[in-house]
Amino acid sequence: MSQRAPLVPENGEVEPSPGPPAKPLQVPFHLRLGQWIGRLTLQRKLLLALIGSLALICTLIGLLLNTGMRQSLATQLHEQLRFASERAATYSAQNGPDASSGPLFAPGQASGTLNARIVPGFLIFGAVLDPKTGERKEITEADVLPLSSLSLDAPPVIKHLSIGDYLLSAQKDPGSHGTLVTGLPLEPNERTLAALGVLTLTISLAGLIGIGLIGSLIIRRSLAPLQRVSAVASSVATAELESGTAALEARVTPEDSVPGTESGEVGRALNALLDNVGTAFAVREASEAQMRQFVADASHELRTPLSAIRGYTELISATEHFSDDGQRSLNRVLEQSTRMSSLVENLLLLARLDEKHQIKKVPVDLGKLAAEITEDFAITASSHHWIPTVPDDGLVVSGDAAALRRVITNLLANARKHTSAGSTVTVSVERDATASKAMLRVADNGEGIAADFLPQVFKRFTRADAARSGADGTTGLGLPIAKAIVESHGGSIEVSSAPGNTVFEVRLPLPAAAKPASGPRPTNG
Repeated sequence: MSQRAPLVPENGEVEPSPGPPAKPLQVPFHLRLGQWIGRLTLQRKLLLALIGSLALICTLIGLLLNTGMRQSLATQLHEQLRFASERAATYSAQNGPDASSGPLFAPGQASGTLNARIVPGFLIFGAVLDPKTGERKEITEADVLPLSSLSLDAPPVIKHLSIGDYLLSAQKDPGSHGTLVTGLPLEPNERTLAALGVLTLTISLAGLIGIGLIGSLIIRRSLAPLQRVSAVASSVATAELESGTAALEARVTPEDSVPGTESGEVGRALNALLDNVGTAFAVREASEAQMRQFVADASHELRTPLSAIRGYTELISATEHFSDDGQRSLNRVLEQSTRMSSLVENLLLLARLDEKHQIKKVPVDLGKLAAEITEDFAITASSHHWIPTVPDDGLVVSGDAAALRRVITNLLANARKHTSAGSTVTVSVERDATASKAMLRVADNGEGIAADFLPQVFKRFTRADAARSGADGTTGLGLPIAKAIVESHGGSIEVSSAPGNTVFEVRLPLPAAAKPASGPRPTNG
């Protein structure tokens, strides 16, 4: 069976085979613990530190108490074993090697005491005083080896017998001249230590729960001023400050801004910050009010001389004879004076809108108004294709008809100026049933608005001639005026743009009794 040679790329290099998939990085436990602690609130961190410290203290106290008690009980048991050994030796010396009267019957021997008499190679006697009945209980053969392995007069040792763990000591038996073994059980000491451990654990848990509840209450009450300061800061953070005219009335209460405490210092600093911001807003608002007043006064004063310039220019043009160059110059003066008059009127309108004058609202058929203006543009700007799409039975909103006409006119004029000849502009009006608003859309398939300029389109005196093609000069006030008028009606205006699809969308609130409009009616312009 033939084998295939590996394929080699044209460059002569063999690509290495992919290795096993890389294992995901394991985050160390201490880093994950630090991340978890970092996400906790300050109140929980303090409570965790309090309970953790108390748990550590309770653990240390429990360990020290258990060690001390164990040592004390061991010393006491050794002392008891010494006394028991002395009593057994005395009793054995007085009664001799009589097996029937073992050392267990020595006066004062406690229950659980073990005694054994061993001669070389033989266990003569071995029994335990039963802890329950106090009667003698013989030891088993399994315990003979541990007992016979004890050294004479050596320190007591612990041996595991069939009846439990015992502390044992061996001494010379004065009655039989053999070995006398005496032992005491370790079980009472272990029961005492276990009971002490349970008691310590119970007290520690009760203390942790109690301290946790009391500490949580104290910490919560201690941090309550800081939470109120945070609430004030959050209310300011959510306030609409873009205009610079928002009233910053929120302040930290005097009891939460007392110097000398952490929360009081924070509250006092926040109040000082809000005072400074409020002062800055007041100065800015006064400056803007003065500027608006100046623009309004200047525009108003310019209307008279501009009207005079236009009138005299028209009179001279009608009564005097000029050369062709002179007539072109005179026409140019008339055009610029007309353009200047339009700019002054726009500035006056913006000044009135900035002063938030109450507009006179009447029922206005937005669909009919949009259709009429679109048809006018179809006649005056025939280089573009104008397509209105409005409801069959109209769509009535409450507003100033002249102002809304100006909004639509400005949007269509903007589309005409900034798109090439032959572009299509679609004007549609429909009802947004979910928001109870009328929607006016002006869309074109022109070159689009540059992404970096898109946030600036509604700012005053901004022009995007470099971003969208067009030959007509603009003042940069058409879209700002449209935005100001729409907002004065309680509506909103937005723009989205991509090459071949630029959409201006106006939303105006519908009257409460407005009914859903029927389907749109396309109209060719």
